[in-house]
Amino acid sequence: MSPSELAACVKTSWSPRIGDPSNIGWFTVGAYVTAAVLAFLVFKSQKDRQRIFWSMLCVVLFALSINKQLDLQTAITAAGRCLALAQKWYDDRQTVQLVFIVFIATASIVFSGIMVVTMRHSFSENWLALLGLAFLCTFIAVRAASFHHFDLFISSEITYVRINWIMELSGIAMIATNAVLVLRNRSETNNSLKK
Repeated sequence: MSPSELAACVKTSWSPRIGDPSNIGWFTVGAYVTAAVLAFLVFKSQKDRQRIFWSMLCVVLFALSINKQLDLQTAITAAGRCLALAQKWYDDRQTVQLVFIVFIATASIVFSGIMVVTMRHSFSENWLALLGLAFLCTFIAVRAASFHHFDLFISSEITYVRINWIMELSGIAMIATNAVLVLRNRSETNNSLKK
């Protein structure tokens, strides 16, 4: 399948539009932007490796805020479906999806391990943001795989609250909470140095 054929196939299933125009969708976008701003503020107050980590978080969170409404993971899912149909492995897609999920989960664990080692001197100060980032990346990647059983699980509700809202907002909240704690600690440290 040529790139132009793939693009044409994807276009039949996806087009750029507001992916989640609901109140909770816009609230999630706001949460991403707020967490990105907090990450930027932490970035400005840090030095060395922590600066790199928080700048990366800022960029990732801002990109995810845009993706939340453009729904780019649906385009990725559509591209996978088109390839599966063209290459005649659509009937075996669950195996491919499972391998993809395992790969993403493993990559998230490896990435988290690398971040822990890289930030070992400041791990106690940033562990919640690391956990939130790993949580978010895994959730979004697995959702993009469009594994039917996982889709059913995350679209289920607990007293009118969808599981996917809880999962996505929890990852964002972990990062934002960590950023607020770091900013507060920096402020207290700076105030004590001035005395």
